[in-house]
Amino acid sequence: MSRQLISFDWAIKKLLRSKANFGILAGFLSELLFTDITIVEVLESESNKETANNKQNRVDIKVRDADGQLILIEIQYSREQDYLFRILFETSKCIAEHLDQGLTYENVAKVISVSILYFDFCKGNDYIYHGTTNFIGLHSQSELQLNEAQKKLFSTEKIADIFPEHYIINIKNFDDVATAPLDQWIYFLKNEVIKDSFKAKGLLEAKEALDIMKLSPSDKVAYDQHQKNLRHDASNYQSTYILGRLEEKDKIAINLINSKLMTDEQITQMTGLTVEQVAILRAVLDEDNNRLA
Repeated sequence: MSRQLISFDWAIKKLLRSKANFGILAGFLSELLFTDITIVEVLESESNKETANNKQNRVDIKVRDADGQLILIEIQYSREQDYLFRILFETSKCIAEHLDQGLTYENVAKVISVSILYFDFCKGNDYIYHGTTNFIGLHSQSELQLNEAQKKLFSTEKIADIFPEHYIINIKNFDDVATAPLDQWIYFLKNEVIKDSFKAKGLLEAKEALDIMKLSPSDKVAYDQHQKNLRHDASNYQSTYILGRLEEKDKIAINLINSKLMTDEQITQMTGLTVEQVAILRAVLDEDNNRLA
């Protein structure tokens, strides 16, 4: 039977920065980018150091692809709703941080942003989206191309290869059908389980290195606390989201619930809400009270 493994976000903070575990991240990126990736180093910067509240879920990596090109890859793992702005900010920061002072702009590194998201993100039914930068003529609709001198100078064929690329993995849209190697990785990211039949690059190493049973006692305590924090954050987000978007009848219902003078059925008659809507408000209020207790 497949054993549950350490969640990927905690592994990024604690285990995957170690050179001994580079094969795990290299395997994931190789399957995602469809090229053999070798990790050169994990880059330390002010933006990816672990913060005091333990909520920084980003790692910057310098890698080399199958063609020998050096690429900066940032992997982020988040449950935040304002994520499009965060992608923009973090990618820009990554570029600026890793351009040595005095170098010309042609030395700007290629950056690939990989975002692993665990919430309802935008509208779309796919679970992996890939974004690039292209310039299209307003009148001719033709795509702008590099000239021969630029191709030689930049060592690339396309303008899109110069600009950052973004991969957004929307975990909630994945249907748990894992046949292709990349899907096996997405299955692990969603369920924290690696089936014995999975053969994708890096998963065998992940199965060994991320086994919860192999954690030291101190790491086990830290991991359990991390999981509790995630559940608390998810609950807090749900409460804030719901309570921040109340209509007048919802506010009346909350006052009646807090008064403890009416049943849910009586509140529905008073406010026009359904029994289900009142039950949701009651559950949110109970959750808030439990956190404050």
